[in-house]
Amino acid sequence: MQKCAAVKLTGIPACPGWEITSKMKKKNENQGYTLIEVLIAMAIFALGFLALASLQIKSISQNASSRMRSEATTVAVESLERLISLPYSHTELDQGNNPHRMTAEGYTIEWNVQDDVPITATKTIVIKVAGANPYAKPITISFVKGQNS
Repeated sequence: MQKCAAVKLTGIPACPGWEITSKMKKKNENQGYTLIEVLIAMAIFALGFLALASLQIKSISQNASSRMRSEATTVAVESLERLISLPYSHTELDQGNNPHRMTAEGYTIEWNVQDDVPITATKTIVIKVAGANPYAKPITISFVKGQNS
């Protein structure tokens, strides 16, 4: 029995049932991937990578747009708060000087005042903030200021 075990390790068929299979005879049947398989895999990878790159570009663009919109909204709210704090008869709240304009932090701020709209003894203030960047969308905020507020 030990003799058969020793023979098995050498690969010589000496015991019954021990034969060299066809797998053992063929040294290297699978030699790797073909060139076509590699090219197809690279094409699939390239398409996936291009999709991710496109997604990244869109994401960067949307982040920049959101940042510009947030900054413009902040500038508009700060301007509105400043105008609300002014006395009712202040020159910056005079309808005759429409449109009022100023620049701040790279943004153009324009506001119009309408007297007695929507009711008497009120002023409607409409502020429009536009960025210097042509891709920035303008922000518009309106507020009604009462004579006693």
